[in-house]
Amino acid sequence: MSHTNSGVAIGPNEILHRLPHRYPFLLVDRAENFVPGESVVGIKNVSANEPFFPGHFPGNPVMPGVLIVEAVAQTGALLMSASLDADPARTAIYFMGMEQVRFRRPVLPGDTLRMPVEVKFARRGIFKFHGKAMVGDELVIEFDFAAKGGPAE
Repeated sequence: MSHTNSGVAIGPNEILHRLPHRYPFLLVDRAENFVPGESVVGIKNVSANEPFFPGHFPGNPVMPGVLIVEAVAQTGALLMSASLDADPARTAIYFMGMEQVRFRRPVLPGDTLRMPVEVKFARRGIFKFHGKAMVGDELVIEFDFAAKGGPAE
């Protein structure tokens, strides 16, 4: 991890260490402004070569909303894992639920998703988050979600 002005940057190797996801389901390329126990901003560069674009939709590629939700959730899992300094070999982070999901704008090839996630509550291995995805200054999605840590199986 390397320092930035307002927090710590998390690079691809640290993400691979912290998250169990791999291609084609790893949806966070890097992260910025990590403040332990508080917040992080995940980054996903949406390439025209994403494996979902040929089928969603032919001739009109749009990133599936469920994958945007997943990218924000992965950013939350990264925040949680790094905040707890969890041992990924022994601890898994499981998505528990989401509320107040609102989609505002489609995500297209060439877009860069910036995904600010902040901790709203953390106790006994359960974290509640508020997350967003932005393209430039435009809001793509916003929602609250929760995750918990448990034994890796």
